[in-house]
Amino acid sequence: MSDNQKLSSLTTEQTEFKREIGVFGGISIIGGIMIGSGIFYLGSYVLQRTGMNSGLALICWILAGIVSLVAGLCYAELGTAMPKAGGRVIYLNEAFHPVVGFMAGFTDWLLGGPGSIAAVAIALMNVAKSFFHISDLGIKVAAIILIIGATIYNLVGVKVASAVQSLSMVAKLVPIAVVMFVALFVGKVSPDLSLGSASTYAVEHNTNIISMLAIAIVAALWAYEGWSNLNTVAEEIKNPKRNLPLAIIIGIGGVTVLYALFNFAIMKVLPHEKIVEMINNDDLYLGTAVAKTVLGNAGGIIVSIGMIFAMFGTMNGMVLAQPRMYYAMAEEGHFFKSFKKLHPKYKVPTVPIIVQCIFSVVLVLLRNLDQLTNLVVISGMIFNVLVILALPILRHKYPNIDRPYKVWLYPISVIVVALVFVGLLIQGIIEDPINGSLGLLVPAAGAVVYFIFDKRIKSEAK
Repeated sequence: MSDNQKLSSLTTEQTEFKREIGVFGGISIIGGIMIGSGIFYLGSYVLQRTGMNSGLALICWILAGIVSLVAGLCYAELGTAMPKAGGRVIYLNEAFHPVVGFMAGFTDWLLGGPGSIAAVAIALMNVAKSFFHISDLGIKVAAIILIIGATIYNLVGVKVASAVQSLSMVAKLVPIAVVMFVALFVGKVSPDLSLGSASTYAVEHNTNIISMLAIAIVAALWAYEGWSNLNTVAEEIKNPKRNLPLAIIIGIGGVTVLYALFNFAIMKVLPHEKIVEMINNDDLYLGTAVAKTVLGNAGGIIVSIGMIFAMFGTMNGMVLAQPRMYYAMAEEGHFFKSFKKLHPKYKVPTVPIIVQCIFSVVLVLLRNLDQLTNLVVISGMIFNVLVILALPILRHKYPNIDRPYKVWLYPISVIVVALVFVGLLIQGIIEDPINGSLGLLVPAAGAVVYFIFDKRIKSEAK
């Protein structure tokens, strides 16, 4: 393939996939994966890291949203310039070497995608225990049935899967919005948003506000995880040059507003002393406490329903988006040929979807699932940094490529976001060096698999 042919294949909007995802569908994929059960408890970790200072905590939520948005805009530029299925696999292939993109995809294929799907399915069924008596074995059986069911309707086309994602997005937002707005209007507490106590805490603990801000933003960023998944379905988005960046901006921007308002609503209902007492007693579900305070017993039910829909949206979004990455690996040539075949009628990568389901079911049956999924956290952050750095590299490599959308405040925005993710990576290694180190073995194994396929391809070409 000549350079011109390669460039044309990267930038063309012609595709074998069906373009059936609109702007709201794109927003639902982003928000559906991002907004999980963490909205009800992650605020506790942010408060802990800001010395229990409400004002600094809210600043962290907003700054984490801005960082995620700028990172998302980097993906928007890359996705509109190269609207191909697979997302970051494509960008890493072109900016560095196909082995780098393969390592990212392999990590998600082996553990990241299936592990997350399995973990969320189990967590969802644990919440369902508040409505039904389910044994530990029953939880695993129900989680497996849920995964298989989600896989089946994802196999019959992206239109059905996208519609389910949009419905679950609305279904999760309704109970969250009910709790938030009632709390905002009913809450009588006037939270102290000054930074005075944060300065005192910093002096007492031999640190400074900037350091406190940094580690608290790290905690908040976990709530924003998932924004990168929309690019994996770029070939199934209608008018991607317009709708991809629009969905990213609205999706991440909307989630940022939601998180900031929800955490402010908590502060409007629960006195600061009560919040501190709960966190010190490891009762981290501040959102649940707020719901019960303003809505009574019904509040607990509403939160449980919201958590179930939130986790279902996260799971369905992963089932929908991840297989397109495995498809891109096969399309590049260094993976199983069956992975790049689309269903003749439904135009979805059937084999990757089924294999992902099998892996997810196997992982449901294993113990220590949290430890298993933690293994890929560090490697995932490494690839996030590399994708951000891929943007200036690809601007230099392909200066004449059509870029319908360009990231704001370039190159300052790219440098700042890259540094933030490097800091996140370092923080993750410091907090969990064992699992962090083990997590690096997964992409390393991916590199080995890549070169095995590469050797076979070269031998067949002789």
